[in-house]
Amino acid sequence: MQKSDSKTVAGKTISKWIDEVPVIADIMDKRETVWLNTDLLPFEEAILKSELQKKDIKDASDRLRRFASYLKRVFPETAENDGIIESPFCAIPKMKEALEEKYGEKINGELLIKLDSHLAVSGSIKARGGIYEVLCVAERIAMREGGLKETDDYAILADEKYKKIFSKYSIAVGSTGNLGLSIGIMSAKLGFRVTVHMSADARQWKKDMLRSKGVIVKEYENDYSVAVENGRREAENDEFCHFVDDENSKTLFLGYSVAAERLKRQFDEAGIAINKENPLYVYLPCGVGGGPGGVAFGLKMQFGDNVHCFFAEPTESCCMMLGMATGKHNEISVNDFGVENKTIADGLAVGRASGFVGKQMLSFMDGCYSVSDERMSALLKMIADTENIKLEPSALAGMFGPVSLSKKLGKLPRGYHLVWATGGSMVPSDEYKKYYEQGEKVIDNGNI
Repeated sequence: MQKSDSKTVAGKTISKWIDEVPVIADIMDKRETVWLNTDLLPFEEAILKSELQKKDIKDASDRLRRFASYLKRVFPETAENDGIIESPFCAIPKMKEALEEKYGEKINGELLIKLDSHLAVSGSIKARGGIYEVLCVAERIAMREGGLKETDDYAILADEKYKKIFSKYSIAVGSTGNLGLSIGIMSAKLGFRVTVHMSADARQWKKDMLRSKGVIVKEYENDYSVAVENGRREAENDEFCHFVDDENSKTLFLGYSVAAERLKRQFDEAGIAINKENPLYVYLPCGVGGGPGGVAFGLKMQFGDNVHCFFAEPTESCCMMLGMATGKHNEISVNDFGVENKTIADGLAVGRASGFVGKQMLSFMDGCYSVSDERMSALLKMIADTENIKLEPSALAGMFGPVSLSKKLGKLPRGYHLVWATGGSMVPSDEYKKYYEQGEKVIDNGNI
């Protein structure tokens, strides 16, 4: 890491930034680190400042319920859950034991995993917000042009009448991969024309899958921000095109937030009570921020001060940590500080965080931490070996949370530790084999 007195970022030299925000030195050196948020407020104070409220989440939840009969009709895999796209959670005691043995840190409480990696339709957390935003667009058009009413059985949206209406419209999105999958699959199923602008980080199998479903995929040699900007610019010139703005969309954010009320029901059914004596610690892999931000917001609505949420990012792409720690949010990028934003965690390969999410969540989040590519690779192998759960590298960013926090803070109070597994079930077996072998190599070389 070189401190530059001449280069300025957002009006200050890098040396000045490091003096004021010491965690920047760790970010520049790509060191695993933890940043604790000093702007966190008690829940009752934070919610008074919030632009979004619990009623907004209820509106999203009600809309998803209206669409359940449609989803059940067009995606048979959702039938067992009556058209609701939801994932289970489970305890992972063998993984907990492996983490404690490997890193010498006691995890004080039960280690749980939320398997958004196995969500129906698109196999990642993006099946929440991404699909929800497309459904919002479809509902609006169907009501305006097709006479749809909230009291109707939404299964009729699969009829030819509505497909013909939707075919006049298009949807576009910029993505590193998983958001593109959810937007593309859902939009194409409804009958929209859809274009996904993919960054250089996106995996080939994701592009191939989208094309197989009739989606137009445009590829860029640049990172996520360039793909988003190109998608946004192209959509602006087409009055019949809706651009899904991952950086700024409140609709996406609210779609993700519904996860929390469902998790609360799952906890109730399992006899898990979250309270002051048994708090919940949640570790959320973070790219641009919409998914983890929305989930964390929903969790705060459900559990208030008894839930502690942390964003987990690759050491190569600590955009949310950087944005929140400096207070500059989307005004600065990791690239401004000499970090290249190149990571095995393609879903988290984002150099500039969402300003909307960073500002919205600044009063609610406990902090952020970073994880190296090598660590994610090793953890991918470990959870496969201990719990037989197959995840993609991005989904393992959350797994190191209990260890990172224990190293930073000492022994945490007893509670539940929930790792949000964001994707992996749709990874082709040959691709997954490469991930696993990479983890094996890292462990054999003693690099973690």
